[in-house]
Amino acid sequence: MNYSLRQLRVFVTVAQARSFSRAGERIGLSQSAVSHSVKELETQTGVKLLDRTTREVVLTEAGQQLATRLERLLDELNSTLRDVGRLGQQLSGTVRVAASQTISAHLIPQCIAESNQRYPDIDFVLHDRPQQWVLESIRQGDVDFGIVIDPGPVSDLECEVVLSEPFLLLCRDDDPLAMLPQVDWHALEGANLVLQDYASGSRPLIDAALIEMGVRATIVQEIGHPATLFPMVQAGIGISVLPALALPLPQGSRLTVKRFVPCIERQLMLVRRKNRSLSGAANACWEVVRMQAHRLMEARTRDPLFSAADNQI
Repeated sequence: MNYSLRQLRVFVTVAQARSFSRAGERIGLSQSAVSHSVKELETQTGVKLLDRTTREVVLTEAGQQLATRLERLLDELNSTLRDVGRLGQQLSGTVRVAASQTISAHLIPQCIAESNQRYPDIDFVLHDRPQQWVLESIRQGDVDFGIVIDPGPVSDLECEVVLSEPFLLLCRDDDPLAMLPQVDWHALEGANLVLQDYASGSRPLIDAALIEMGVRATIVQEIGHPATLFPMVQAGIGISVLPALALPLPQGSRLTVKRFVPCIERQLMLVRRKNRSLSGAANACWEVVRMQAHRLMEARTRDPLFSAADNQI
């Protein structure tokens, strides 16, 4: 038997009002529509539920029993739906977010601070891990969402670009390249490079850029933590390619960064499991990250490194 929730609600309203017309007024249906709905329910149950007279509607014994039980069930259903609605809008609880080290160090702190101010009942918990760990933790549902460098085609994840930023040359201030207003990729030909290893989402993009430009360089050191690039280059071990998010440079260092030409960018993406809805709290944190990334993009439009030929820091 196929009963609709609408039929059951109409029947209970008729049972309470003891009138088709009064029931119709309560629920916004015509008298004939109410009568037709009850007749359909009687046909489907095979039981007479109402005795109709010219003056009133009287419940049969079966109708009285059904109405009593349905009132309780519909009240419980309404209560359950209200609770679910409140849960979906609830801005409290723990939200787990995963991001790689550079993103964690230079974007997420502002996101956590903003979230704490806006939503004091939400615990924004950061998992600082390599990119592949971040992607896998999203797939496994260990975190609500993540922020990663463009992972390429992924059919099981939903990705949204929130920030595009250029790769920059990192070198000592006494390096000949430091004298140039901007650096052509071909200037890296034969250079000694210190780069992050393949745990970083940027490394495949840097490799692809070198190949695209036909540049042959020597990778003399591959390191895991992005902050290690600075002392390596400062010590004269080599020069480096790093994303803009790795800035600022350490205070007091003899380092500088230069914009590459042509400009090659990486994209940062908010990522979550495909076809899985975020909780109200997680969605609020997602919006905070998106907003902070947008603010960073706007701030860069006023930075000479990103808007003018003079790229000296």
